[in-house]
Amino acid sequence: MSAYRRILVTGAKGFLGSHIVPALQQSSDSDIIEVTRADYDLLDTQQVGRMLKEATPDAVIHLAAKVGGIIANAKYPANFFYENTAINTAVFHACYQAGVKKLLTFIGGCSYPARAASPIVEKAMWDGYPQPESAAYSVAKKIMLVQSEAYRQQHGFNSVGLIPGNVDGEHYIFNLEQAHVIPSLIRKFIEAKENSAPFVTCFGSGKPTRDFVYGRDVAEVIPWFLENYDSSEPVNISSGIKTSIRELAESIKSITGYEGDIVWDTSKPDGQMDKIFSVEKLRSLGLSCNTALEEGLRKTVKWFADARVQGNVRL
Repeated sequence: MSAYRRILVTGAKGFLGSHIVPALQQSSDSDIIEVTRADYDLLDTQQVGRMLKEATPDAVIHLAAKVGGIIANAKYPANFFYENTAINTAVFHACYQAGVKKLLTFIGGCSYPARAASPIVEKAMWDGYPQPESAAYSVAKKIMLVQSEAYRQQHGFNSVGLIPGNVDGEHYIFNLEQAHVIPSLIRKFIEAKENSAPFVTCFGSGKPTRDFVYGRDVAEVIPWFLENYDSSEPVNISSGIKTSIRELAESIKSITGYEGDIVWDTSKPDGQMDKIFSVEKLRSLGLSCNTALEEGLRKTVKWFADARVQGNVRL
């Protein structure tokens, strides 16, 4: 039986929320309250307070955020910084004021220093500045670690920050300006196949390596952290497996059945060259994320193809 009677999830219809809410519903006897932007504007502190007053949760999973890919981050850094800082600060403070027993949230893996050596351990978070292209978003997210420790120290407020790797899976945003690398490549290859395009252009050199983790794997460890973890020390949630962007593109090309060429636009930035997460701490807790990248990609490609027909994909 869950320690929490009512669990509120902000951003419940977003990418992570679409994985986490079903996992909670399957594993918990709690009432799961799904909140979206249509319900409350979390930039308005009065609406944040009203949300908690009306929902009366004793636990909150805070997923709501302004998110986007590297292009969107480069074009609108002030928006990403302001909106995420404002939302996160307001939600934290309102949860404490409302007597919420536990707040669980996510910090971007991009919040780690740009020069952090891989595999990146959690204690490296404050060893330098994040990658400049997305620093406004990254810093806004990592501020929550400071807020978590401050509210725990002064008020005894129990909050937890988890750091997922590069998450793949169904329910992505497939808008090419907002999308991260996997949904962007999936859309490009599928559309190229449909249009018989002779090549697909991918950004950068393809040499950077990343640590991809299936969204369902991330979701399935959340109930454990909600029930058992009581610390402001963050934990990486990922596979710990290195994959180059070039290997990723070739995999997606094969899965989608595209037969043209891949052209690498090296005028576009690579971003951080290597970003692999240490999962030693996760495994020390008896947890892991084991779905193979290709399996996750196949599920995501199928979901995207079906969702386009059904009109359920966010383009």
